Amino acid sequence: MPGLFDPLTLRGVTFPNRIFVSPMCQYSSDDGLANDWHLVHLGSRAVGGAALVMTEATAVLPEARISPQDLGLWSDVHAEALAPTIQFLERQPCVTGIQLAHAGRKGSTKRPWEGSGALAPEAGGWTPAGPDDRPFAPAYPVPQPLDLQGLRAVVEAFRAAAVRARHLGIEVIEVHAAHGYLLHEFLSPLSNARTDAYGGSFDNRVRLCLEVVEAVRAVWPERLPLFVRISATDWAPGGWDVEQSVELARRLGAGGVDLVDCSSGGNVAQANIPLGPGYQVPFAERIRREAGVPTGAVGLITTPEEAQAIVSEGRADAVFLARALLRDPYWPLHAAQELGVAVNWPAQYLRAAPPGTHPRTS
Repeated sequence: MPGLFDPLTLRGVTFPNRIFVSPMCQYSSDDGLANDWHLVHLGSRAVGGAALVMTEATAVLPEARISPQDLGLWSDVHAEALAPTIQFLERQPCVTGIQLAHAGRKGSTKRPWEGSGALAPEAGGWTPAGPDDRPFAPAYPVPQPLDLQGLRAVVEAFRAAAVRARHLGIEVIEVHAAHGYLLHEFLSPLSNARTDAYGGSFDNRVRLCLEVVEAVRAVWPERLPLFVRISATDWAPGGWDVEQSVELARRLGAGGVDLVDCSSGGNVAQANIPLGPGYQVPFAERIRREAGVPTGAVGLITTPEEAQAIVSEGRADAVFLARALLRDPYWPLHAAQELGVAVNWPAQYLRAAPPGTHPRTS
């Protein structure tokens, strides 16, 4: 089996190792525009040796944001603002990625360090969209149910954002269908009470997700990979679960998705989630085995030994790290040293590298 520092090839892209930067919201944009914070945040992880550096959840429409400070890609102006960051990443030995997202009924909320719940209109809030008119939680805004025209607009927004990502030179798109945001809301019977073609049966509930993936894949170059992040379970009775996730993953694979990024939760406010090291890895392992698609494992993976075991035991094809990389942008370089794997360091940092380390050539 491959190890954590062995390359992974998906379509025409080869990742130099199996350590991927998980999308991490920074809540630091002005009207969705990227700035120096994004350059430094993402650039540090690229310098630190991650194989895939992916932006935070990037809104495909203004009303698709979680909070007003979310990153966006709903216009060419937003693409221009993001371009310097992408250009810096392209000069590093990593693959560039972007997560395209729609917050759905969890939109128009405060950024975490300013509280929680609905954002008032005078503070920049808006009426979010959802499958129906039920809010995520009592303190959250009441969503406006999407009609068929609104659903078509959502699909078109994902498609248009994918075109902008392509023009920026981004190499991986991840469609966000997890954590209680719009596409996940449609998947789960706990958040989707519709009675039309987008609600009720499994086929109907997965329809919007599959339509978005189809629209993105249609404009995304054949040689470039497409990922989808899902919540493999709602952790709640009667909700979305791993069995449904396996079947969705089969359909995603048939529709041109190259890797399923396996997270969980986020759709039920009071879900009882058994947090612990690698607690979501079994989802990645089962989906990989039963759906026959590559998977990424994410969630409380903190040590090089844990990450190495996940890959070398065939439980997932890659690991997505979030908090570990917030604590240490150079986690991959340090992990290689702990595991006794020789990797090249940035030439500028060679004085701090282990003896015998060679500089990167790019």
